Amino acid sequence: MAKQDRAIRTRRVILAAAAKVFEARGFQAATINEILREAGVTKGALYFHFPSKEHLAQGVLLEQDQQGGVQDQACKVQEFIDTVMLHAYRLQTDPMVRAGVRLSLDQQAHGLDRSGPFVRWSQIVRKLLSEAYEQGELLPQVVVTETADVAVGAFAGVQAMSQAMCDHNDLLVRVSAMLRHLLPSVAHPSVLTTVEMGADRGEAVARSLEWSEPREPAEVS
Repeated sequence: MAKQDRAIRTRRVILAAAAKVFEARGFQAATINEILREAGVTKGALYFHFPSKEHLAQGVLLEQDQQGGVQDQACKVQEFIDTVMLHAYRLQTDPMVRAGVRLSLDQQAHGLDRSGPFVRWSQIVRKLLSEAYEQGELLPQVVVTETADVAVGAFAGVQAMSQAMCDHNDLLVRVSAMLRHLLPSVAHPSVLTTVEMGADRGEAVARSLEWSEPREPAEVS
């Protein structure tokens, strides 16, 4: 078990180092040697977990989706809002998420399949919007698959603009504005009067998740 735990920790260290290098340098310019120096592990340890730079990048792309989602809400439009705002908050605060987004939008990452995050996010959003539609929260003319793709694409554009202009410092404000413009064409007005989508919503959701997570018992010396 101890050996397995060490392997898990080593993998996490390598991914964290790769995320830092990919975020700073992009996929094309990043090198295995840089990641090795940042991680402080041997080349053998790195290649045991990730046979190539492409595998490392895919590991980062996948890792950004491994964090827990938001809590279930009776109102699925609110759950959709919370999911989007939480992702925006994590993009501001979590290096792994920032690196994953950088990689997914890196047009110079030749040979790297960058479709995974978009596919996964479209699936998540489609599920939430489908549930909202079934509960009568959306307008009857809404086509869920189209709306989901528009929402994912709009978020990608908004975060790219925020990153270019101020290194994501205003991202939460911009994403809140995006939702305020998008949702009136999708959700019933009566639903919109009950939901929260302010710029502080992402942090509030993150804090509530921290409090709800089970805590490991303290070690007794």
